[in-house]
Amino acid sequence: MASKTKQTPMMEQYQKVKDQYPDAFVFYRLGDFYEMFNEDAVKGAQILELTLTSRSKNADNPIPMCGVPHKAVESYIDTLIDKGYKVAIVEQMEDPKLAKGMVKRAVTQLVTPGTRTTMGAENAKDNNYLTAIEYSDDGYGFAYAELSTGELKTTVLSNMNSVLNELMTLQTKEVIVNREIPEKDVALINKVGILVSYQDDIKELDDMQYLSEGLRQDLEKKVVNRLTTYIVDTQKRSLSHMKAAVAYKPAEFLKMDHNSQYNLELTKNLRTNKKSGSLLWLLDETKTAMGGRKLREWIDHPLIDKASIENRQNQVDDLLNHYYERSEITDMLVKVYDLERLAGKVSFGSVNGRDLVQLKTSLQQIPKIKYILDEMDTKSFDEINNDLDPVDEVSELIEKSITEEPPISVTDGGVIKDGYNEMLDQYRDAMNNGKQWIAELESKERELTGINNLKIGYNHVFGYYIEVSKANLSKLPEDRYERKQTLTNAERFSTPELKEKEKLIIEAQEKSKTLEYELFSEVRDVVKSAIQRLQKLANAVSSLDVMQSFASISDEYRLVRPTLNEEHKLEIVDGRHPVVEKVMGHQSYVPNDVIMDPGTNVLLITGPNMSGKSTYMRQLALTVIMAQIGCFVPAKSAEMPIFDQIFTRIGAADDLISGQSTFMVEMKESNEAIQNATDNSLILFDEIGRGTATYDGMALAQSIIEYVHNHIHAKTLFSTHYHELTELADSLDELQNVHVGAVEKNGELVFLHKVKKGAADKSYGIHVAKLAGLPNELLSRADVILSDLESNNEKTNTDNVVMAEKSNPVVEEEIDEPEQQLSLFGDVKEPQKKKRKSGEDKILKALKDLDLMSKTPMDIMNEVYKWKREIDK
Repeated sequence: MASKTKQTPMMEQYQKVKDQYPDAFVFYRLGDFYEMFNEDAVKGAQILELTLTSRSKNADNPIPMCGVPHKAVESYIDTLIDKGYKVAIVEQMEDPKLAKGMVKRAVTQLVTPGTRTTMGAENAKDNNYLTAIEYSDDGYGFAYAELSTGELKTTVLSNMNSVLNELMTLQTKEVIVNREIPEKDVALINKVGILVSYQDDIKELDDMQYLSEGLRQDLEKKVVNRLTTYIVDTQKRSLSHMKAAVAYKPAEFLKMDHNSQYNLELTKNLRTNKKSGSLLWLLDETKTAMGGRKLREWIDHPLIDKASIENRQNQVDDLLNHYYERSEITDMLVKVYDLERLAGKVSFGSVNGRDLVQLKTSLQQIPKIKYILDEMDTKSFDEINNDLDPVDEVSELIEKSITEEPPISVTDGGVIKDGYNEMLDQYRDAMNNGKQWIAELESKERELTGINNLKIGYNHVFGYYIEVSKANLSKLPEDRYERKQTLTNAERFSTPELKEKEKLIIEAQEKSKTLEYELFSEVRDVVKSAIQRLQKLANAVSSLDVMQSFASISDEYRLVRPTLNEEHKLEIVDGRHPVVEKVMGHQSYVPNDVIMDPGTNVLLITGPNMSGKSTYMRQLALTVIMAQIGCFVPAKSAEMPIFDQIFTRIGAADDLISGQSTFMVEMKESNEAIQNATDNSLILFDEIGRGTATYDGMALAQSIIEYVHNHIHAKTLFSTHYHELTELADSLDELQNVHVGAVEKNGELVFLHKVKKGAADKSYGIHVAKLAGLPNELLSRADVILSDLESNNEKTNTDNVVMAEKSNPVVEEEIDEPEQQLSLFGDVKEPQKKKRKSGEDKILKALKDLDLMSKTPMDIMNEVYKWKREIDK
């Protein structure tokens, strides 16, 4: 940092601001540029690809400096915010021409990742959430806001895992905390890539107190006040568009942790991390930005209330049964702009003439939409129709006052229509007549002087002038022309007549601009008074938009209305994975049934890799989610219960953030389901146990199946490559075997992608390896090894018995024991004699006494680990 001694007054002013915002880039307004100095300049020049110069170049320590033009500042700010930085914007608070001494400057806004309100067209359907966390011994107060739309919600969460899950579900950009929060919690937030900002003080915000009304808990009130304090401190402007805080409970919606949402590709594709290829991509036929945001919210939070789900289904049904009316509604919605964010701009004072024209155009569609809904004459849309307030006085005022194609600037004139204000019309008449007079004066002067190329011009510095080339100066009369400026090839003059008219014209121009801005501000204030009505209208329009999207998708992709039951019955006939089908085409996709009557809670799925087991499991989860957001589902017919939670253990991935292995992640996700699932939950377990040794994995897989079957009774799909587990159908009444079909033709493996009853007859691992292109020599050797292993298994593992323990163990004794690892599922015949070490009998006794039903998978894994260490001694 440059030395603070001998600084100019301007740099002293800058440094005071920087000291107040040490963690932000300071954009310091100097004329037409925002300048950065010192470390900000060095770092900013690198990030923004700017030319780094210096101030006081001849000094011993020149000050690094770079700048960006004020007209293009938004793009530079966006770049910094996207990279997780903050920007403090310092504006000139007075006209430099009128200032005495240093121009007064002040921070007018602190832009942060969570408070950015400007969105490009490509991100219009995305939310930008800012979240606050309030730590206490009773839990975590949690509140989030979307500054551009005014959304504000709060809840209380029991633990940090729940907090992290909500943060990642919302894709929060910034979290506000005070310094009482444990450092380990801050570290966890940082690890998932979210900016942490501190707000230690909670101010008494008179104009924001209504935000806390109606909240049930003190913790909710406190976290909302901390969040709104941070917003007021950073934005330094009106927040009249902020809605009253709504308290919500995560338990009121279908619960999915972030891993489940990620694995099911609800809003982003696993491979590309983009919207394309996700459920959101499939369902999004919304025509408005606010409709797109609401669809995302519904996908993240499916309903669990039957009446609410069926009301949405009724709306989809009614739109499907009124095709022409639906088409007309769609045509109207295309002309509706983002009412939520337009209301936010009005509140911020950043709305311009073009924004108001968009608002007017949007409001003009509302009576047409209401008429169409009235013509449909259906009860399902009564609530939405009642909330479709056209706010006529606002649209009529904008129609009268604002020109159809106003400029972006609201201070340079040209925004207000002719005929709206009499005084403005007089100023404009003076300007127009003045310009005509100037043209006539130019013609008159040419005639008087005989100089044909004489011209009258204007610039901001010298005003109006008469320009004469130097070759014609001798023709000018000496008594009337007063020299104003000398150019290389010409001289510029003024006359008493020109001065008089110039004064009238410039006064009219300045007064016209001032009056126009006053009139525009009056219109804006009228709109501002209707913000809450506009927000209520936006909510109704966005809901209607999502419903027409559901209807359009249901029509296009042959979706059916699911029946909801309370008998724990799941019956999906010819179900399909909607996203895969969209990519492949419905003629190529093979549909499958999922049939689980009230007495069947576990489907054990076997079949070769790549045959479609994971797709089969995912399509059920997506069908459930689509049903519980109110959409129709991809099937010939569907009947299902309402699920309270979905747990998934699909795919293999390390948790690099916490340094956990694939197998540990697998066990933790399995445990999450086992500890929290109810009989109304849906569990998807894909290849549990593959991350450890064969028999360890098989033991864990069986114990998990048995525990879920005996204790939880949730609807569970369990795919496995352990074919031995299919024998569980003989002992577990609620379990059924199904398999994904495959056949061999001429030595080649053909996947049928059809799920059939019963267990798979064999594994096709070597066939899949062949499809992957492994060398023939390697595959032939694998066939030989497989035959040997199968032969040995038949000889040594056929009885599935555990040998009886000797009552008086000795250091060494003759016992019957297989040389291979003990099989939990195979048979044992003709065991060979082997010396057993002292202590192994204790392990056998422990195994015999082990109560599998009372143990979690992690408990069993730990026991196996201890036994292994004992044997290896």
